[in-house]
Amino acid sequence: MCYDIASMKLKAIKYAKHRGEDPEIIAKLEKELEQWLRDKPSFDVVSGFAHPRLMVFTQEQPYLPQWFQWGLIPSWIKDKPAAIQISNQTLNARKETIFEKPSFKEAATKRRCLIFIDAYYEHHHQGKNTFPFHIAWKDGSPMCLAGLWDEWIDKETGEVIRSVAIVTTTANPTMAKLHNSPKLLEPRMPAILRQAEQEIWLSSEIVSEQDKEKLLQLLQPIPEEELDFYTVQKIKGKLALGNIPEAQKPFEYPNLKVDWLPSPKH
Repeated sequence: MCYDIASMKLKAIKYAKHRGEDPEIIAKLEKELEQWLRDKPSFDVVSGFAHPRLMVFTQEQPYLPQWFQWGLIPSWIKDKPAAIQISNQTLNARKETIFEKPSFKEAATKRRCLIFIDAYYEHHHQGKNTFPFHIAWKDGSPMCLAGLWDEWIDKETGEVIRSVAIVTTTANPTMAKLHNSPKLLEPRMPAILRQAEQEIWLSSEIVSEQDKEKLLQLLQPIPEEELDFYTVQKIKGKLALGNIPEAQKPFEYPNLKVDWLPSPKH
């Protein structure tokens, strides 16, 4: 997937309702989220390579919002230069290999998390041009992504960094056409979890290969008809709008020709 997302611009109550079902939990979450969102910077668009902090819920504290750095740093990394290097390589984790790759396998077994965002961006390539697309739930609800997290301690300074990777899955048919970068082995999309799947992702105990397979079955591509796709103004390069609300607004490109969008934005 592309390394750009739009985060926390929806009201705190929407996030609370999409994380919990119990009225007491929702009320408590709403208050916590109001405070968190007030104190933390919000993003209309941000690159993953800037390593912003994302809203995360962990297995250890499933109803406490926390803010972790995007780009997972495994606990066994030796020093700061190595931590910086690997964090640029671990923004995303392919679901097919999370239990195999050294960077992810321990986190996949013991430290899974939920990552909440409003939307994300991908680029469509057509000739020499690229066109940024904004992708979100059709009803405007917050998106919950399957994530992995870890904690790394800088031995020189004592700094503790908690960081995350977003798990990706195969692309649905529209995303397969949209996310067509020639540099990719195959088109991908984030593994988006519905509310009922969130608890399973967090709480499942991994003991056997069957447990792993059962967990991976959760990470299916969301059907295209449930998502809203529309183009926005440039979010990269000299013409990029930057981190402003207009970056999320629909924008039409006369030279973009597609016939595969299921739900054009009006």
